[in-house]
Amino acid sequence: QVQLVESGGGAVQAGGSLRLSCAASARTFFSTNLMGWFRQVPGKEREFVAGITWQGSITNVADSVKGRFTISRDGAKMTVYLQMNSLKPEDTALYYCAAKSTATQSYNIWGQGTQVTVSS
Repeated sequence: QVQLVESGGGAVQAGGSLRLSCAASARTFFSTNLMGWFRQVPGKEREFVAGITWQGSITNVADSVKGRFTISRDGAKMTVYLQMNSLKPEDTALYYCAAKSTATQSYNIWGQGTQVTVSS
């Protein structure tokens, strides 16, 4: 089954930290080569946050979170993480994990999303 399951969201005060996790099914793991985190606020477009290859050799982080967020992965657990430090109220959003298909080179597998709320 192709599947991504996010966890770790919640409510935190500004300056706090959260770590999001995204667990991939085996079928997802073996059919994809790149994992990404995105976020979306109601009424706005989905925004890319960070990406990483399953090999961990390539990472990319959006300028808006650079220096505060870190993406990592554990291939043995088929899990990708997003460590979020120094959170700001503007980081409040629904965070999605996504997988890029090796065949299509597009993000075509998405998780259900996990809410992050940062209060001032």
